Amino acid sequence: MNPDKTFLSVLVTLVILSAIFFVIERIVARGRNRAQPVIRRGWFTDVVYWFATVLLTKPLVRVLLILPAGILILAKIVPAETFKLGAYAGYGPLSRQPLWLQAVQIYLLVDFFSYWSHRMFHRGRWWPFHAVHHSSEDLDWLGSLRVHPVNEVVNKLAQVTPVLLMGYNPTVTLTSAPILTFYAIFLHANVNWDFGPLRYVIATPVFHRWHHSKDREAWDKNFAGLFPFWDMLFGTFYMPKGRYPENFGICEPMPKGWLGQMWEPFAWIRRRGKKVNPA
Repeated sequence: MNPDKTFLSVLVTLVILSAIFFVIERIVARGRNRAQPVIRRGWFTDVVYWFATVLLTKPLVRVLLILPAGILILAKIVPAETFKLGAYAGYGPLSRQPLWLQAVQIYLLVDFFSYWSHRMFHRGRWWPFHAVHHSSEDLDWLGSLRVHPVNEVVNKLAQVTPVLLMGYNPTVTLTSAPILTFYAIFLHANVNWDFGPLRYVIATPVFHRWHHSKDREAWDKNFAGLFPFWDMLFGTFYMPKGRYPENFGICEPMPKGWLGQMWEPFAWIRRRGKKVNPA
């Protein structure tokens, strides 16, 4: 892999997404969203996160996804030779379904596992790692990449590992990742869109931005990344009609720079040694 070429491709992607979301946030949604400057608080930190997440954290996640393969081999469900030849396409009855049906089931399952891993990160000693993501005070699309590596690795393993162990075609499973990633970026965008009657069917920017709100009534709400019915089912849905989230961030102090935020969760746990409350 050519590091310079990779850095350039990540830079080009950042420029393209910046242009797309400039149109969405500054032109299409102008006057109907939260007023904040383009170069807002934490902008430079989030740019650093963009490169660090794409170039460092995501490759680490891809490497760790060999764990499900190792489990299948050790359990003698799939021969090691199948993986060596690149011939693995899932196993069992689930893998023999049409690919479109597998895709529907995978989106539902991944969002279900994501819901519960997200809730876990709002508890106890997991929260300081997730607090990094919630520390954005001027939330927009770029803030979606402000994720601590521990948070990112655990979340991705929690989402993908069960699906792979259930036998679904890994190609279908892994190709869903870019779609879910882009949609997660969109959910953080500075727009007051709730999709009208579809607000209860699919996650929207308003739905997820309430999750980032510092208002007390919005704490521990809206954990789903795609389907709000998980929150409705488990009693964590919050999206009042006619109101929009404005107050973002956390109640605890958080360093402003990337390096400080990388270390802060560990320092936080050492200082407190007890459960902390999410914002």
